[in-house]
Amino acid sequence: MQNVATEPRGEELSLAERAYRAIRDRLVMLEIRPGAPINEDQLGQSLGVGRTPVREALKRLQYERLITTYPRRGTFATEVNITDLAHISEVRLELEPLAAAQAARRATATDRASLTALRRELESVRPRGREARELMHLDLQVHRAIYAATHNPYLEDTLVRHDNLATRIWCLFVDRLSDMAGHVEEHGPLVEAIVAGDADQSAQLARSHVEGFERAIREAI
Repeated sequence: MQNVATEPRGEELSLAERAYRAIRDRLVMLEIRPGAPINEDQLGQSLGVGRTPVREALKRLQYERLITTYPRRGTFATEVNITDLAHISEVRLELEPLAAAQAARRATATDRASLTALRRELESVRPRGREARELMHLDLQVHRAIYAATHNPYLEDTLVRHDNLATRIWCLFVDRLSDMAGHVEEHGPLVEAIVAGDADQSAQLARSHVEGFERAIREAI
């Protein structure tokens, strides 16, 4: 599976953190299907880690509403409920513009270099005719890079969680979306505004992007 996390990798991360990020992205991309049982041993074997890191990861994922535990039944991937879209969008409409503006103000040279590299990736979306899964990986990378550039860990954590939940809804309806590449390409002008340090334009584009996402999902239902 392609890794979509933008955070440090390898030996810099604890086993629990590596397990958390790997399981999280499988849940977000619906590689672990909604409602599917979570088997700790199988996850540990597939990730090459023991049961303890997996259990620590699952505790965090339950808090993030990606898994749920039922007494005497076990642990399962949460169902994707379209009625959650309005609640998720309500949060994102307030916080995505804030994050984009703060990223424009606070991005370091390293942040801007990462965003510029992603901008080049966005330019190749349509000519290369990318598959839906690859587009969603790129979408997650762009969002996570913007959140990281805010240098506000509380804002970043909150938005990563809500973007993860929104992406699960997107994955559920991906076959019905008419212009998925166009939705991903919309990030280009947003990334350019952030790299240029234009906070007002960044906030405006981020808000329009969230509004367009919710509208596209509702039209696909």
